[in-house]
Amino acid sequence: MDWNPYIHSGLILVAITIAFLTIMLLCAATVLAERRVLAFIQGRLGPNRVGFGGVLQPFADFIKTMMKEDLVPDQSTRFVFLLAPMIAIVTAIMAIVVYPFGPTVTLPFLNWTFPLVIARFDVALLYVLGVTSVGVYGIALAGWSSNNKYSLLGGLRSAAQMISYELALGLSLIGVVLLSGTLDIYSIVEQQSGWYGSQWNIIYQPLGFILYLIAAIAETNRVPFDLPEAETELVAGFHTEYSSIKFLLFFNAEYINMITVSMLATTLFLGGWNVPFAESLFGRGTLLFALICVLGFFAKIMFFLFLYIWLRGTLPRFRFDQLMDFGWKFLLPVAILNIVLTATVLFFTTG
Repeated sequence: MDWNPYIHSGLILVAITIAFLTIMLLCAATVLAERRVLAFIQGRLGPNRVGFGGVLQPFADFIKTMMKEDLVPDQSTRFVFLLAPMIAIVTAIMAIVVYPFGPTVTLPFLNWTFPLVIARFDVALLYVLGVTSVGVYGIALAGWSSNNKYSLLGGLRSAAQMISYELALGLSLIGVVLLSGTLDIYSIVEQQSGWYGSQWNIIYQPLGFILYLIAAIAETNRVPFDLPEAETELVAGFHTEYSSIKFLLFFNAEYINMITVSMLATTLFLGGWNVPFAESLFGRGTLLFALICVLGFFAKIMFFLFLYIWLRGTLPRFRFDQLMDFGWKFLLPVAILNIVLTATVLFFTTG
């Protein structure tokens, strides 16, 4: 149907608000899950006093952090010091708008049909890669502007690490682009529908999926690639001098980045919102089908988030020279090999 421009703008605003609140709540749930799962791995209980099962602990931590004194070092570059966490959080959130949370939905009582995605355009994948790569500026500027040697070392490490693994991450996705023939994330998800999950790109790109997963963990500075923070070496790395709301922005940016890379892995390799047998059981286009697909989409994201937590409780941290060697001498050549193999197979199978 033809949308009234005011209704269309209002719906986009509502969709952005819902997506933002959903991601914020998912961040809080991930923080709680991380603390609880790590506690069980280490043989303890974790937070369990504030709310039932500790469910209100992230909100209590949020209030406590907001009430802390907001410190700015005397010798810091003040403007850049304040700007850095804003860059980190904004670039982390901006990528969310292009991910489809579910299929196209029709509301029968209003005769409205709309896709469950905020913004759809032809080069959405390039947009995601471009926006997420800018996040390194926030970390590098935070390390430089703090006038602290530990912060500076953390910022330099992060810049070197993210640039190195960004290349492997981008190349790991070329195979999916070659298979789908488009950079539109919504179209890539649609192409993986049907055949009870056998069309998911992870079946045709297992090597690309593994490469992406490793590079994504390094991109988000998580164990075993958490060299920019490295508490045993650099106190807290690039955000050593940050407190109160500015520290909270960096903290949230890390978890939002974890969610966004999990979304990208889900949409490109695990069929996005597609759930095996859902279409044959509930019928495409129904509200129940859409609900099942949205729940399936978030279930896949939570699997990746659990993997992050599991790795943190299991693996030791790499040395920095091992980190760089692994990225340039292993991941990059294997990513190029995956592109060559994919292109060769496509050439001989499609004529």
